[in-house]
Amino acid sequence: MKNTSLYTSLIIAALLTFAGCATAPDTDAKKAELRASVDKTMTRLKTLDPSLEKQIANAYAYAIFPSVAKGGAIVGGAYGRGEVYEQGKMIGWADLTQATIGAQLGGQSFSELILFENKAALENFKNGKLKFAANASAVAMKSGAAESAKYTDGLLVFVEPIAGLMVEAAVGGQSFSFQAV
Repeated sequence: MKNTSLYTSLIIAALLTFAGCATAPDTDAKKAELRASVDKTMTRLKTLDPSLEKQIANAYAYAIFPSVAKGGAIVGGAYGRGEVYEQGKMIGWADLTQATIGAQLGGQSFSELILFENKAALENFKNGKLKFAANASAVAMKSGAAESAKYTDGLLVFVEPIAGLMVEAAVGGQSFSFQAV
């Protein structure tokens, strides 16, 4: 029981740390840096899988997180910042936070692209009602993967590992915050 309290305290501390992060970058230079990172990531993903272009064009909206850092040793967490687009226009910024507990060790970084099938799915995201379980279905980016990918509950998630290694059998999930332009 004592260990459970310790793990719970660590997760709460991690969440409070992430909650202190402002969703929008706090300077014009940081906004420009994020925009450049988003553009570079989208170019890389579309080059990796040309069929992704059609999925993005047919989506109502999307959120792109160019770099999400994740780490854990029994208790884990992840954080990334990205931009949100509706009908091709940038409408705001988003934070991705994740807390997990269980058998896990290591660290990694990845890019994540979330496509929203319709306005309702986007509104759930913007209003903080979207949460993913740690085992949520995501499509690993590779050539041709987007062509056969299907929406689940109005969402389609693509993940591209960037670096690192993490062994994980943990429970938890991702949550998101949104700030309009």
